[in-house]
Amino acid sequence: MSNIPFFKSSGRPGYVDEIGGHPRRVVARKQEREIQVRFARAAESVQTNEGLVQARVGDAILTGINGEHWRVSQERFPDKYRPAESTQPGADGAYVSLPNRVFAVPMTTAFEVLLSDGESKLMGRPGDWLVDYGDGSLGIVSSRVFDLTYQIVG
Repeated sequence: MSNIPFFKSSGRPGYVDEIGGHPRRVVARKQEREIQVRFARAAESVQTNEGLVQARVGDAILTGINGEHWRVSQERFPDKYRPAESTQPGADGAYVSLPNRVFAVPMTTAFEVLLSDGESKLMGRPGDWLVDYGDGSLGIVSSRVFDLTYQIVG
């Protein structure tokens, strides 16, 4: 049995008590930034900095400011991003992140996160942030990317 802390996305709206009540937890807000998005036309695997993630047809595959990739489910995407002026909703192209509030914990040890799809597992490193999006999904954000894309508000 592993000693690595393990966190599981609930798949249900609301913040996870384990993260919301964590002594190092901060409240942060995603900054509005334009990113590139393509939508999966078939089931595929997406290599992220933290692990291999499974995407289903219609899921958004995003490319961040440092060239990193991640998946957002088709169901959650409209609550997190809006099309840029040059992009039709649902089409590949530029999207803008919405200023959603998250709970985040700076982690001091390696840790694992099971995503809400129940099959994709991410591996965090010391210094990464464990992020609770408040919609039943958890994620891992590197310290560098967190500093560039989130503002701590509390």
